This record gives sequence, structure tokens and C-alpha cells, in this order.
Amino acid sequence: MEDWTEKYRPKTLRDIIGNERALSTLCAWAERWNQGKIPDKRAVILSGKPGTGKTSTALALASDLGWTVLELNASDARNETSIKRVATAGAVNETFDITGEFTPARKGGRKLIILDEADSLYEKLDKTDSDSSLGDRGGKKAIIDTIRITKQPIILIVNDFYELTKGGGEPLKNLCNVIQFYNVNPSQIVELLKHICRQENITADLRVLKTIVDRSKGDVRSAVNDLQSLCVNRTQLNIEDIDVLGYRDRDTLIFDALREVFKTKNLQNSRDCMRNIDVEPEMFLLWITENLPREYLDVEDLVRGYDALSKADVFFGRVAKARVYDLWSYACDLMSAGVSMAKTHSYGNTQYGFPAWLKQMKGNQSARLIRDGVTKKISTLQHASDQKTKETILPHFQTMFRNNPRFACKMIRQLDFSESEVKFLLGEKYLHRMKDILQCAEKTDKKQGEIEMTPTVKGKNEEEKKESTDLKQPSIFDF
Repeated sequence: MEDWTEKYRPKTLRDIIGNERALSTLCAWAERWNQGKIPDKRAVILSGKPGTGKTSTALALASDLGWTVLELNASDARNETSIKRVATAGAVNETFDITGEFTPARKGGRKLIILDEADSLYEKLDKTDSDSSLGDRGGKKAIIDTIRITKQPIILIVNDFYELTKGGGEPLKNLCNVIQFYNVNPSQIVELLKHICRQENITADLRVLKTIVDRSKGDVRSAVNDLQSLCVNRTQLNIEDIDVLGYRDRDTLIFDALREVFKTKNLQNSRDCMRNIDVEPEMFLLWITENLPREYLDVEDLVRGYDALSKADVFFGRVAKARVYDLWSYACDLMSAGVSMAKTHSYGNTQYGFPAWLKQMKGNQSARLIRDGVTKKISTLQHASDQKTKETILPHFQTMFRNNPRFACKMIRQLDFSESEVKFLLGEKYLHRMKDILQCAEKTDKKQGEIEMTPTVKGKNEEEKKESTDLKQPSIFDF
């Protein structure tokens, strides 16, 4: 299935929703470049929370002006050498237009250099480290040098402006025009979701769309991701379907955290996403496990990724067994930084999904509630724990219940099993016996009532007394 965030990404600035003032400022800056003039500040920084439209705006701007795009994002090598080879060379040279013809800058020929997630660049080059295509070392210094000499427009996209400009990034404050992006108005996101539903022939309850938007907190990308996740194998969305989003984080969205773990080459960023996301680590482990094979298409990368996850799972097991919560940090590092370091390739856009185990648990929730109710009744009768009853007694109880109608009748009467509980005990294979068993239990109840209403006659033989006692106090092992 195609990623809806890419399928419905705005192709022009007219389709961008929200942040009208930011768009106006950016257009004024771009217009000077388009007129063949070099602005005082040759680069702009688009700063704001994820999902507010920064990258889409940059790409739509280039599309509207007919500029060639040269993009470096987190999946590319962005160390000093790579930036000088790609971005710096592109910044000082002329370009070709989209038809392949050469157009000089004085006639409007421009290329737009976009550096996405620029706040993840390393501070400075470490000469002691071996050269690695996975490193971003020296990238911040290289981009500063590039901005100073560029003859082409440059856009830096960041989530954290302070992280970009701290330390060696201080010159960027004076070299760049900072444009702030804010959360998009909820009503605008609702209209976008309505448009997507119409395009996908999906009938959606307006309450569902509003709930998605409320949980997205102004993040357009997360709202679209949520909508697509709910629409898998559905053509209609009801308010009950929104429950699955209860597994989503409210502030740092799980899909964004997954993208950080799978795409980043910065170990610190990968570890930080575990600290920032408000979800139990064991739950996030399920999300990574589910989506790892969707992301890592190379078999060797996949093996190394699962190896890191398996070790994290071992630590979680020790935490649960011995209550040694210090081991959580090791598990979190393995499932975040360990998985990030497992890859040797850069992968494109991937559609992530909800863990199948969570969907399965939600789907059979009613069955589990019935099972737990049956277990509770049997454990009370047997004076055993619920755990022991579920693991040891319940399987034998079901076997006797299915194969001995007399035993089943007694248990229905003794433990007051409901019709749904009887169905659970019989299972699909023996469901045809349910009618006879219920009729037997009903007849036995009537017979018991007649016995209780009949006065006790002295001299009643022992066999009749025993039968009367059995009807009142059956044992689960009484055949």
C-alpha cells in the first residue's frame, strides 16, 4: 500500500495548509533569488515540530518556481566530505532546468539545496575516527562554509533550532533567515482528512476524524498516518474503530519514533527518541519488531536488527522476573541504537503498521474475558489460583465438559455458566452438543426443584440419599 503522506503530499504552495505567514516570508525570500538577485541571507532555516509542513513547503516551493532540487536527508551520508562533494559543488555551479536545458542563474535558473533534519548534524570532525559513510561528522562546519559561498538558495529544515545553532553552529544565526512553523489548525487538518477519505472512497464518521486530529496535536503527518492505519482493509470508519489509537503516544508519535530508529545514523538521536516517547519500552519493542522486516530489506541488516531486538527482549525478561529495573537502559539501547546500527544500507519511504499481536489481542478481547470468567469460577470451586487453573485445570475441565454430558450439566448448574461460557468450553468442534446439554441442565434444575419441594420420607434408602446429595454438591471429577 502506498504511503498516504507521500501520495497526498502537496505539489504546490497553494495546497499547503496552515502557517500562512511563514509561507509569505519564504516566498519573498525565494522571489529575490528568482529575480536573479542574491539576498543578504542566502539560506533560510525552517524550524518547527514534526508534521507542520516544513519539508513539503520546501519541495512545493521548488515545484512552483521550476527549481531543480538537491536534497540531503537523514538517510544520506552527510559528513564533511559528502556535503562538500554534493551540496557545496551544487551551490557554486549553474544548473539545468527540468527539461534538461541549461539555464543560467541570471535568467532564473536555480537549484534548491535542501538539508533535512539538519539539527542532527555532528558538531565537528573527529580526526581520530575512521572515515565512515554512516557518519555526519564535520557536516555542520561544511554547511556553514557552503552558505557563505553559495550562489544557489539553501533551505535547512530542523525540529530543534537550538540543537542546530549551539556551539559551532552559532554563525548560522546570522547567516540564515529563520522562519518558524507552528502546529496546523485542527479544522484545516479535518478538511484534509475528509479530502483523503473522498479520494479513497472511504466513509468516515466525522467524530473519528476529529478524534484523530485531536490526538495529532497539529501534526499533519501523524494525522494522515493514523487515518491510513485505521483504513487498512476497511471502507467505513465508525467511532468504535478509534480505540486502536489508544496504543499511540500523545506527544511524540510512535510512527515518528520508528522513523527515527530506522532512518537515523546518529546514535544519540536514536537513544533520545526512547526517552522522549511516552510509551512502555516493552510496547515499543512490539512496534519495532513488527516493522523491522518492512524497513530492512537486506537480509543481513534484518538478521542484525533481530539479534539486537532478541537481546533487548532477554533484558526485559530479567526485569520482569527479578525486578531489576536498571536493566531497562540496556534493553532500550539495544532496541534503539542497536537496531539503528544494524543497517548498512539506506532505505526509502516505508509504510509502518500496527503490531499484529496488538490487533489480535484487541480482536479476541471478548473471548479472553469469557475465558477469565470461566477460570475464576473454576478456581473458586477448586480453591486454586487463577493462574494454576488456567494452565493446568482448565484444559482437563474442557475435555470432561465436552465428552461427559452429565458432568457438563452438573457444572452448568453448580457454577452458573452463561450461554457464552458454555460455547467457550465446548469450542467450535463440539458446539453441536450445546442444545442437548442446556436442555439436560434445564431438566435437572426442574427435577432438583421437585426434590426440594417433596417432604423428606424416613426410611429412604441410601442410594436415593446419595443421588440427592450428588445433585446438590457435585464434584468436577464426578462422572
